[in-house]
Amino acid sequence: MAIEIKDLCHTYSRGSAFAKKALNQVNLTIDSGSFVGLIGHTGSGKSTLVQHLNVLLRPESGQILIDGEDINADKARLKAIRTKVGLVFQYPEHQLFDMTVYKDVSFGPKNAGLEEDEIKERVEAALTLVGIAPELWEKSPFELSGGQKRRVAIAGVLAMRPEILVLDEPAAGLDPRGRNEILDQIKQMHETLKITVILVSHSMEDIARLVERILVISHGEIVLSGAPAEIFAQIEALEALGLSSTQTAYIMRDLQAKGMSLPDNIFTVEDAVAAILRALK
Repeated sequence: MAIEIKDLCHTYSRGSAFAKKALNQVNLTIDSGSFVGLIGHTGSGKSTLVQHLNVLLRPESGQILIDGEDINADKARLKAIRTKVGLVFQYPEHQLFDMTVYKDVSFGPKNAGLEEDEIKERVEAALTLVGIAPELWEKSPFELSGGQKRRVAIAGVLAMRPEILVLDEPAAGLDPRGRNEILDQIKQMHETLKITVILVSHSMEDIARLVERILVISHGEIVLSGAPAEIFAQIEALEALGLSSTQTAYIMRDLQAKGMSLPDNIFTVEDAVAAILRALK
């Protein structure tokens, strides 16, 4: 599903002495089926922006169109909009509550009034997609590892069959193995389901290896937009915004400064290894 944002503004505590402008005239189009990364310094407006996409927050002014429909125009359509747009918060495992993994993931489809056969098909498909083995489905979710809990929570969102999936720091707090597992699952989900995915992350390395397009937000405005190679090549511009390029990009720049003949647009470890081996040969 395509997303179009027009002149979106949002101010917290509007009209009070504590008013804070969080979004300022955001204009943005996200193509259907794309995988987009959203980066920005703390307090830049990342979470505020994505919470508008399923109407957790309403605009001060401006519009959000999903497949041409203004999602704030009709309050009666709110449930349908939130079904289309699945939002996974930081530490989503804190929202787990049911007795078993299966029951927890089935809560949304049951609440939507679906038939038992449809619920079963959705729950099993979602758990399989996120890599939770059948022998864990009847266990308590609280007996699982941190990474497994995170995947169960994401399965609960996927069981609602969203057409847009928004993930706000989905790997936060996980150990390196758990982090890689959850991010690899997200990449696989995008490739399998062909849905629109928006990933919010502070990790430049994660963004670099996963997404097709990067949006950079600063002080409530989209200031840079482009392919990862284009964005991560702008090291000075990113640093001026309180961000950085990937560690790989810095290493490649240092090697170039030492005289090694290397391309300018290398920002992932895999590409760096290949480029360095070519240069050494």
